[in-house]
Amino acid sequence: MEIQQGPWIPVLLAFVAVALTVLAAALLWEWVRERSRHRELKQRMDPERTSSGGETIDDLFKSSQDRGGGLLGSLTERLPHVNDLQILLDQAELRWHFGTFMILTVGAAVAFGTAGMLFTKFLLVAIGTAGLGATLPYLYVRWKKRKRMVAFLERFPDAIDLLGRSIRAGHAFSTGLQMVSEETGEPVAGEFRRVFEEQKFGLPIDETLYGLADRIDLVDVQIFVTAVLIQREVGGNLAEILDTLADTIRERFVIERQVRVYTAQGRLTGYLLAVLPLALAFVIYTFNAEYMSILFEEQIGRVLIAMAAVMQIIGFFTIRRIVDIKV
Repeated sequence: MEIQQGPWIPVLLAFVAVALTVLAAALLWEWVRERSRHRELKQRMDPERTSSGGETIDDLFKSSQDRGGGLLGSLTERLPHVNDLQILLDQAELRWHFGTFMILTVGAAVAFGTAGMLFTKFLLVAIGTAGLGATLPYLYVRWKKRKRMVAFLERFPDAIDLLGRSIRAGHAFSTGLQMVSEETGEPVAGEFRRVFEEQKFGLPIDETLYGLADRIDLVDVQIFVTAVLIQREVGGNLAEILDTLADTIRERFVIERQVRVYTAQGRLTGYLLAVLPLALAFVIYTFNAEYMSILFEEQIGRVLIAMAAVMQIIGFFTIRRIVDIKV
């Protein structure tokens, strides 16, 4: 007996339709926002307007801080934790705005909720799948941020070594920042280039370093910023301090790799438990399709599939959280 394809077709069509609509809305929002930024930039660079003193420094600062554009930007500024979310998007190196993130979040929730409702005909399951879909954009941003932070941390000790050698050779601290920005890879080069350019255009060095610590929320970066600022206040051998910090970071890398070896069995268990139900269902369906067809044809069977999928996801992330030991 073959599985009836009826329930799958409307679910798939509804999911694809909603997903494409959300993607189109997000792209349209980004296009409108980019056009608005270009138009504002052309107006600010107008020679007649610049010479007439039409904008003050406060106006320029306010326009640079207005990242939302229009009514949505003014509304989102009043919402709590919007700035925190924008910082998270910047840390992930995504050119999204809060509005784009919200469009993707609401759209994913609607897409997964609609698919869950059409597939199971149960409101609670639809709410659960909608909540699962709403978390996907946030999880993607967190994954991008984690990937970027890992890449930064891998190159950070070499950047500290280069900065220490430049200081030991007699160069100024700002010159060392420029050397790091030119001779290291991304994302370290981009962050140090920003620090160098900010202090070059007159921003105090302590504020530029505080900005680096805010953008890269790693303990090693905070220690680096603290060490540099303390040395500038009380004096000392900065090159020796940087060498010690680089050696400490590398030693921590060794400990982290040892911990990953010790927790490899737990990670493998999580992957196995996530894949085993799918593999077992495929094997049973291959040998006895009629036995498995009840799960797809009956409404209670579809509800059980949805519940099992949610529980599998929760269990997988729970195991990942247990074996993720911070050093």
